[in-house]
Amino acid sequence: MQAIILAAGMGRRLNELTQNNTKCMVKVHGKPLIDYILESTQGIALNKIVIVVGFEAQGLIDYLGDNYNGTKIEYVHNKDYATTNNIYSLYLAHEQLAEDDTILLESDLIFDKTILQRLVNDPRPNLAVVDKYKPWMDGTVVKLDKKENILNFIPKKHFKFEDTSEYYKTVNIYKFSKKFSKEIYLPFLEAYSKALGRNDYYEQVLRVISFIDKYEVNALILKGEKWYEIDDKQDLDNAETVFAPQEEKLAAYQRRFGGYWRYPELLDFCYLVNPYFPTIKLEEEIKHYFHRLLREYPSGMSVQKTLVATSFNCKESNVLVGNGAAEIIPGLMDTLKGSIGIIHPTFNEYPERIDKNRIVPLHTSDNNFFYDDKFIIANTHKFENLVLINPDNPSGNFIKPDRLFLILDHFKQHNKTLVLDESFVDFSEEGECNSLIIQEVLNKYPGLIIIKSISKSYGVPGVRLGIMVSSNEALVNKVQKSLSIWNINSFGEFFLQIIDKYKNDYHTGCKAIANERQRFIEELNKISFLSIFPSQANYLLCRITGKYTAKQLSDLLLNNYHILIKDLSGKIGFDQHEYIRIAVRDEQDNNTLINALNELN
Repeated sequence: MQAIILAAGMGRRLNELTQNNTKCMVKVHGKPLIDYILESTQGIALNKIVIVVGFEAQGLIDYLGDNYNGTKIEYVHNKDYATTNNIYSLYLAHEQLAEDDTILLESDLIFDKTILQRLVNDPRPNLAVVDKYKPWMDGTVVKLDKKENILNFIPKKHFKFEDTSEYYKTVNIYKFSKKFSKEIYLPFLEAYSKALGRNDYYEQVLRVISFIDKYEVNALILKGEKWYEIDDKQDLDNAETVFAPQEEKLAAYQRRFGGYWRYPELLDFCYLVNPYFPTIKLEEEIKHYFHRLLREYPSGMSVQKTLVATSFNCKESNVLVGNGAAEIIPGLMDTLKGSIGIIHPTFNEYPERIDKNRIVPLHTSDNNFFYDDKFIIANTHKFENLVLINPDNPSGNFIKPDRLFLILDHFKQHNKTLVLDESFVDFSEEGECNSLIIQEVLNKYPGLIIIKSISKSYGVPGVRLGIMVSSNEALVNKVQKSLSIWNINSFGEFFLQIIDKYKNDYHTGCKAIANERQRFIEELNKISFLSIFPSQANYLLCRITGKYTAKQLSDLLLNNYHILIKDLSGKIGFDQHEYIRIAVRDEQDNNTLINALNELN
């Protein structure tokens, strides 16, 4: 058996990274792609390795030399690399292709070594490695029958998104028998090249063959093995995350702050959303208007304010809408005058948007992160303003409305301002009944400012919506000046327009979270090394009482189970013990985490 690697391309979309290097010399974690590819051949008995070179060929040849770990390397030169495609590169290696059974690879790949082992060990003579189609993929896809026969190669122009559930993406790794190459593939390759030219892809030949004999090439379906095709810097960035060393992988994912739809195998217990909402019907309504919404400008702030005021039964002049609550927070923190009390540990978005000289830290760690109205009132003399997240993030601590009113009365008497973040209040046991977004309450307490993330509680973080509500209209107007007129996109505006129709479904979803939270706590309490804190939110603060550090547990869950949790190491307020935060998802996902923890128990 031999390996043929196609490495003649220029890799223009990688810009300066390939100005003086061929594509396979681009580095992932400090090592060129070609090294990863060659390392994957270790343990496979190869007679030789054939590399088709073109752009910056000499640099690659000088780097590799004439053998790899004792296996001869032979080079084929594509001098017309600038005007041809990989069909011509493979055609130039036709003599070598006819000499032996062949593993065919493209040089812009990084993949798990086990893929080639499976390919070689599979008794079927002609195989295309394929993976179930995922959102990040691009290029040729195939359809298979139940016996893993390739029915058809589907080029880009015939790709239909409505059929993606039936598609498999070719990984650009193949195994061809000598007989297949000589008697079938090469004759078709020569005929195709002569008829249609040299600027095409070798998979087009396989497509033609599939029309004539559908079962010459079978599929080797991946079973969770990782791979990535690197065509541009975005691909490189994603590959750096997927193939990060185990000790660096957690940090690599955390630095992304989301965008995990690119990694569909990842189960995210870090970021906080509602798994029971929105409903399919709501999603279908948005899909129905997708084309119009995509191509039309959203309305300005005045219309957004009307939509929120209608939905939350308050005055338009008391409302602001943000591109997520995170957009509103900086302007609000700048507008507030004087010192700002922050109860630690807390949601970092608040302290990071305040001059450190203005922050008055209040610590609760000596009391297991519990605090109440008495704690806040006792510390009122220390600050002019207080940020109170209720339920608290990340502790889950909750102060009920009757106790909040005691705080508000005290603050009003002493001319203090309360910034009340209600982003998670709808997940509490009494749901929206615990919210203070009530016009009579707002009117009574002009020193009350409420922040609410629509993204988290309504399960639409991709839409990015958040609101601020206060009867202090002068303050509202000042904060509004920090926002642009079109800060909300058309999809967010449309969501606000239709959400009232789905309020019953929303409340049902929030109740489902509350019920699942209780079951989840009971199961987590069976894990010997975890201590679970009470919570009224859609997340749980857990102290690790032995066996692992927070980072060790987070690393194990990510590397071994593709589960991402929040490692709270280094966060202010968590310096005494080891802590993690776990989102409450639906029963199926929660059970997946429970099973993983039981294996680590």
